[in-house]
Amino acid sequence: MLSVGDVAPDFCLPATGDKKTICLKDLRGKPVVVYFYPKDATPGCTTQAQDFRDNLEAFQALGVQVLGISPDGIPSHERFAERQELNFPLLADEDKEAANLYGAWQLKKNFGREYMGIVRSTFLIDSEGKLHHIWPKVRVKGHVLEVLDHARQLVGHHA
Repeated sequence: MLSVGDVAPDFCLPATGDKKTICLKDLRGKPVVVYFYPKDATPGCTTQAQDFRDNLEAFQALGVQVLGISPDGIPSHERFAERQELNFPLLADEDKEAANLYGAWQLKKNFGREYMGIVRSTFLIDSEGKLHHIWPKVRVKGHVLEVLDHARQLVGHHA
């Protein structure tokens, strides 16, 4: 299990947008929000992506990069990003490698059925690559504003 203060595990994943691959280590020097979500175009994931989209300017003003990650492939991500006019990269974690590193790939229970899946989780990583705040089992409503508050605190302390 990851803890605040740990070095965030590195990953290199295919991404939407201009950069075809994004590696976490290449983003050192600025804070990063990494959020894991279960599936493109599902209600909760759509709301969460829209909330990040609508608040992206505030994150960018703080110099914070936002990355969304799910096991969906790039074609699915590109359709989702286009439909929702997303202004940040979505990364394809088809092997669930990053999700495993971050503990977001877990046994889930739904209607008495057990299966492996993504537990919606968010990680705020500081400019040195260390975990500043972890949100396991995220509830979508109000979440992005909470992440933004923590990002403001982080940047305020290190400005």
